[in-house]
Amino acid sequence: MLLLDGKALAATIKEEIAEDVRRFTGEGNRPPHLVAVLVGDDGASQTYVGNKVRSCEQVGFRSTLHRLPAETSQEELMALVAELNADAEVDGYIVQLPLPGHLDEEAVTLAIAPAKDVDGFHPTNIGRMTLGLPAYLPATPNGIMRILDRYGVETSGKHCVVIGRSNIVGTPMSILLSRNANPGNCTVTLTHSRTKNLAELCRQADIIVAALGRPAFLTADMVREGAVVIDVGITRVEDASRKRGYRLQGDVDFESVAAKCAAITPVPGGVGPMTVVSLLLNTFDAARRQQATARV
Repeated sequence: MLLLDGKALAATIKEEIAEDVRRFTGEGNRPPHLVAVLVGDDGASQTYVGNKVRSCEQVGFRSTLHRLPAETSQEELMALVAELNADAEVDGYIVQLPLPGHLDEEAVTLAIAPAKDVDGFHPTNIGRMTLGLPAYLPATPNGIMRILDRYGVETSGKHCVVIGRSNIVGTPMSILLSRNANPGNCTVTLTHSRTKNLAELCRQADIIVAALGRPAFLTADMVREGAVVIDVGITRVEDASRKRGYRLQGDVDFESVAAKCAAITPVPGGVGPMTVVSLLLNTFDAARRQQATARV
């Protein structure tokens, strides 16, 4: 069984990015600048944003964090988005989701300039991705594709079952895996809560991407021998034996499933670190485009 170690791979790619940044700034360019907007005090969101800020420092990016109170109004948040869109010193930015319930996430996403949408959520980037045109790819699906690529997982002609149809992971994942590319060229079955005979479909899969947010949902009886399993889920599960009082659990029952797999991602240390790396790569791409345009 091959452990698809996203943490180790992310460290390697960060070193590559850092070297590219040194070359980029050595040519007289300013460092890439990523901005994060965090509304409220959601614990998981604070952790995610903190990881992104630290990663920027590791590769030589400039980073800015806007912390806004939970009671921030839609008008105030939209004003900040407009400000970031207009700031020539900002190459890319993210508005960390989920937002507090009174805020309109769709309106915020639509207001982000596609050229600075390094999360890859804007319909312009999603549409370009669907057509196979250059675009900022959603960070988590892009991170998974890089795991498959760097670890040499064969995808061409394989049957992949994606569990979960979210716009952030499941749906773009199905598109990327089915494209005429390497990795890609999969026959993809996109499943969801209304899918009948899900276990049977999973047992037919060469590759399974579990992205539904239900701890330990995928069990050994749902997986064929020699399958490749990508676990996207990460949920805090109460665990009195841990100092923090909880443990992180993926969507896959790792202990039972791993024994049957040719390859599998762990949780934590699998897809999560590669999501951050994808964000960095999108930001670097945005910086190159922004600064090249400014010189014209």
